[in-house]
Parts: sequence; C-alpha cells; structure tokens
Amino acid sequence: MLDLRQIRYFVAVAEAGNVGRAAEQLHISQSPLSRQIMQLEEQLGVALFERAKQRVHLNAEGRAFLAEARALLANAARLEALGRNLASGATGSLAIGYVEGAVHAGLVAGMLRDFRRERPAFHLQLRSRRTAAQFEDLRQRTLDLGFVYSPAPEGDPEIDSMLVRREPLMLALPQGDPLVDIPDIRPGDLDGRVWITVVRQPDDTNRAQFLAACVRAGFLPDIAYETADPLTSLGLVSAGLGLATVQESLRAAAPSGIVFRDLPWFGRSVSIHLAWRRNDRRAVIGDLRKAVGR
Repeated sequence: MLDLRQIRYFVAVAEAGNVGRAAEQLHISQSPLSRQIMQLEEQLGVALFERAKQRVHLNAEGRAFLAEARALLANAARLEALGRNLASGATGSLAIGYVEGAVHAGLVAGMLRDFRRERPAFHLQLRSRRTAAQFEDLRQRTLDLGFVYSPAPEGDPEIDSMLVRREPLMLALPQGDPLVDIPDIRPGDLDGRVWITVVRQPDDTNRAQFLAACVRAGFLPDIAYETADPLTSLGLVSAGLGLATVQESLRAAAPSGIVFRDLPWFGRSVSIHLAWRRNDRRAVIGDLRKAVGR
C-alpha cells in the first residue's frame, strides 16, 4: 500500500527539481526526504529520477508516475474534505418519511426550504409511508426522520418524537347545502347526513375513530363514500355528494364550491409528530429538528 506522505514528498521533489529545496518547502531535513524517496522507488521497483550532484530529474517512468501521483493527492484532498463535511453535516444524504397530513400542513416543504438554504449539497430522499411503517424503518435504519400521525410508543428505547403541529378538523360541505345558512352547526344538524371518509389501507383506524367521535358528539353519520385521501374527499364534497371533515390547512387546496365550518364540539384533530432514533447524534438531525420546530 502506497504511503500518501511519500507520494507528497515525491511530488515536491519532482516539482522543485532539487531535494534540498523540496526539503525546505516541506519543513523537513534533506536526509529523511532522500530516504523516503528511495523507499518509494524500492517499493515500486522502479527508479523515478535521474540523479546528478546538485539536481534530480524525472526520468520517463517518473514523469508518468507524477501525473498519477498528482491525481491521487487531489482525490485524497477531496476525500478528506468530504469526511470533514460529513462530520459537520454540510453534506451527505438522508431518508425522510412523511404522512400526507404533514404535506398538507406545509411541514415538509417548509423544512426542506430552510434546510436546502443552509445545506445545498445535501441529498434528501422523501418517502410516503404510514406511521407504523416509519417507526419500523427508523428501527431498521432505512429512515433517518419521519413525520407521523402519532407519537413514538411510550417508553420506546429506540425512537423518540415531538409534536410539531396539531390542527382541528373542519366540516366541509357543498356550497348549496342548507347547513351553509346555519351559523352554529350542532350535532343534531348532522344526524343521518351522507358522509365521505378517508380509509387508509392496510389496518385502517380512521373510519372507526370517526364513527366513535360522531357517536360521542351525539349523531350517526351515513358513510356512503370512502376515499384514499382527503383531497379526493373534497372533490366529492365539491360535487355535492356529501359532507367530510378535513384538517384546517386543506382549505387552501380545496376546490371551488366548498364551505368550511368549525366544529369545536367534535373533539377531533390531526396531530403531526417528528420521529427519530434516540441514539442518532448527528448534527444534521438536530438541525432538522430545530427547523421543523420553528
């Protein structure tokens, strides 16, 4: 294995054309420098210089070796810089998971905007994953951070999390619906109405949670439509096919023909948490957590 120090010494002597002058530039004595050059030649099994009393000249083999030696030193310098950047968090790659609610709330875009401004060389991979899958991916180290709907399990030795956003659910109803004229919608006004809900597969819990919240509030919904995402639900609401509840931030993305109403008595909200591995001490993870928390 070649010694990078010997390679640097060789390049210095080749460029100076004189061992003494090269030794001065390297801040070492002439005799150790000469020894290092001879040891390099012995290791390679080839002479690299033609030697005279006061000067040394590269031979043909030395000239060929010099070009590669310079390239090797340049690559070594780049590798060292990369290592320092990785340690400081200036460059590298991260895999970030997210649930759709984090996108609707603007959390993903906001974090990426701030992060990219400070670390333009970083590579970020975004993955749409359900909450349970993200926790498992964090444990398997295939994810570095995750936006999830629920906090890490209490007492989990590997995963930690923090709440970053909580949004109330709002009632979305078609513009021509009679409820639009009621300023304060009560549970009795919603009893028996046709509803549109989001069903997330596999292991959906949203439908059951929605039904339970309706019963607690004092009305029974007629769930006639089930969709895969809230934006599709809003499209059906806009078409006059039923009512839906969606997180507040979706008002900006809703199609025309929809009126939103607060339901302070309904008691449901969308919570977004940021999850990470407890033992991940990288500066970049801490910076991302701060960016999300701002």
